[in-house]
Amino acid sequence: MVSVGTCGYSYRDWIGPVYPRGTKPAAMLEEYARRFAAVEIDASYYRVPSAATFGSMARRTPAAFRFSAKLPASGTHPPDAGAAPVHDDVRLFRENLQPLVEAGKFACALAQFPNSFRPSASAREHIAALREVVAGVGFVAEFRNRAWQTHETLEFLRALDIGVVNVDQPLFDSLPRPGTDTTNRLAYVRFHGRNYKEWWKGTNESRYDYLYTAQELLPWADRVVDLAASPEVKEVFAFFNNHRRGQAVRNAEDFEAMLEERLGNGTVRTAPARNAEPDELRLPF
Repeated sequence: MVSVGTCGYSYRDWIGPVYPRGTKPAAMLEEYARRFAAVEIDASYYRVPSAATFGSMARRTPAAFRFSAKLPASGTHPPDAGAAPVHDDVRLFRENLQPLVEAGKFACALAQFPNSFRPSASAREHIAALREVVAGVGFVAEFRNRAWQTHETLEFLRALDIGVVNVDQPLFDSLPRPGTDTTNRLAYVRFHGRNYKEWWKGTNESRYDYLYTAQELLPWADRVVDLAASPEVKEVFAFFNNHRRGQAVRNAEDFEAMLEERLGNGTVRTAPARNAEPDELRLPF
């Protein structure tokens, strides 16, 4: 199955462009689930949600809905770039995930490492330690330093049963290039936009302020088809992080349509409400 969605769903500036006027934060997940069948939880990067919060997410979404969730930054951004022990936040994160796991709705944990996190023995030890703590669930890793983009890295991840994240982002020399790498049953793609001007100095809002054109997404649609055709891959997830003003939703809808055209046969997991009311749910811009 192929699932498309966005990185996060609770944004104030989505009220109007995405969610109806007057939508409260507590109602955003239900509104989101009317459009997409999967979401990447972004809030867990900043603070570990409680088990009750994860349980509420499970209850408020359709049966086939799928979640991924970012590991806490305290686990993926160690101060000495690799040698630090696993932070207790990561253990709490794994414990609190259990309601989603038991509901059959949890796809994987996402470890997003910073550009400063470079290959080394201690960095690999840290990744292995994270995997040991986050056991029994899917796990994918995104590297933001191109030095990790090697065959050795792929073999290292494969041995730990960690999926590798393929990314679209500005093509600076130190950042990974687009690809179709796979290391386990999960294929995972993240779209960060191509805002060169704001990438290094911008905020979390301005850095991802970007709207993809159809021409920019078309090569990725072909890549996702290739990922879905890989014998070892069972699920593909594609999430858009260009969340400013709901641009991620617009691009995710367009990308989902591209994939449905190429794959068909029910391969793309879509939201039940979208299938029933496509005109009502399409973004107006």
